[in-house]
Formats: sequence, structure tokens, C-alpha cells
Amino acid sequence: MFLDNRQVAMDSLLEALADSVDYFQDNLERLRPSLRDALEPHFETRQKTMRELQELAREHLDLLPRDADVERDDYMWLWSRLKSFVGNDSQVLINELLEQERVLMQSLSTLFTHPLPGPIEPVIEEVWKGCRALIRELYDLQKSTAQKRGAGRRTVKR
Repeated sequence: MFLDNRQVAMDSLLEALADSVDYFQDNLERLRPSLRDALEPHFETRQKTMRELQELAREHLDLLPRDADVERDDYMWLWSRLKSFVGNDSQVLINELLEQERVLMQSLSTLFTHPLPGPIEPVIEEVWKGCRALIRELYDLQKSTAQKRGAGRRTVKR
């Protein structure tokens, strides 16, 4: 059975949500405790919302869950590790998480162009609000991480 455009848009959103949660969980050990503490509540909420949305998509859009793309996940994890060798690990992770939020926002905007069943609409709006909140948090963390790095450089005597 082929998917219609609305189902494809929902599937893309669910995939983007799953990718972001997986990436965060796969890189927990690389995050400084302060970053992990700031980000964990966002991803716990995202995971719950994603599960709720999967159930609603199955019920109202006849959309069955798909298996994760393990090879893609492995590639993204390895690519992030390689970038960390030449840059600040925290900055690399924050940038990767911001890029995932951009992908998620694109998926959301595509989905918003289709009519959605009543029970799905408020959940999609919650995903959007959560995404915006996480973007703000990531930008704040990016700024504070850069400032700490800059302050550390100024204290070095030459």
C-alpha cells in the first residue's frame, strides 16, 4: 500500500523525532553533566510525545511504525565523533542537536500543510512548542559553552 502525502509527512515527522531521541541517548556519555541535566527533560518529554503520536498515527492515519535506520544512526554517531577530534566535543554535540531541530521543524511545517484528525492536532502543536523550547535551550547552552571556552583562553598567561 502506498502512503498518501499526509501519511508521508507524518512518517517523516516520526522519523525525525526518533532520530533526535536516538542521537541524544547514543551520546549521553559525551555530554558534560550540566548539559545532560539541561537537555534530559526535553528529550524525556519528546520520547513520551513521540510514542503518543505513533499511537495516534496508527489509529487515525493507518500508519504503521517503521524500523529504525540502524546504519544511518551508526553513521551519524561516527561522523559526530570524528568532528569532535578537531573541535570542542560539547559544541559539536550542540550543533548536531540544533541541526536535528531544524530537520524536525521542516517536518513539522510540511505536516502542518495537511488537514489532521482532531486528536493529532494538539499533539503536533506540543511537538512544535517542545522543539522551539529546545532550540532556545541549545542556543543558550551554545553561547555559555563558547563564553566558558573564551574565558578559559583569556586566563592563560603567555
